[in-house]
Amino acid sequence: MHIKTTSYQTEVTTLRRNLHKQLPAEALAVFDADAERLQDTHITLLKCTEGDTAYDFSLPNAVGTPKRLSELLADQKVVLVFYRGTWCPYCNLQLRHYQTELATIHALGAQLVAVSPQTADASLDIKERNELQFEALSDQGSVVAQQYTTVFKNDDAPVMAMKALGFDFDAHYSDASRLLPVPAVFIIEQDATISFAASLGGDYRNRVDVSTIITHLKKA
Repeated sequence: MHIKTTSYQTEVTTLRRNLHKQLPAEALAVFDADAERLQDTHITLLKCTEGDTAYDFSLPNAVGTPKRLSELLADQKVVLVFYRGTWCPYCNLQLRHYQTELATIHALGAQLVAVSPQTADASLDIKERNELQFEALSDQGSVVAQQYTTVFKNDDAPVMAMKALGFDFDAHYSDASRLLPVPAVFIIEQDATISFAASLGGDYRNRVDVSTIITHLKKA
């Protein structure tokens, strides 16, 4: 029997309570101010939308094996997810949230593919930490991401706040660009047509709920 998945918004409320307990108030204030600044700064986010042809790419997965979008589409449609990195608690929550409905996504004729600019080792870390059973690809310098969503340079304030907490942001990446994607989700049909494109804005605390993805897959 299928158990109803808790919404991302419900889960993020719990995450926020935990972060308030785990992080110094001044650090959390820096991260929240950064999220709010990004929300105000990035208004037009998506570089492609419904009806567009998806940009083809080949990126290494968590063990370094190249994965090409057009080859993945030969098997099933693709739910393409752009996220920031394994250091981001909201990214971890989002991908765990999607994992709970992975069987449903597969049953609806789709596969889940997550893309971030971090190294393959960092991608492997997020897969193992969250027991993810879908591909996590490495997009160095956010080259592919900028074909789909807005890309921006991470600000010094959150990087320094992370450093003060003992997290080395730059260690997760193989270049010094500090370019990150605005989180976004796309559903790509097997003929490479984008049938769904969504982002909830520059505020990275907000993510597309898995129920929204499933609703659109059922429409196909």
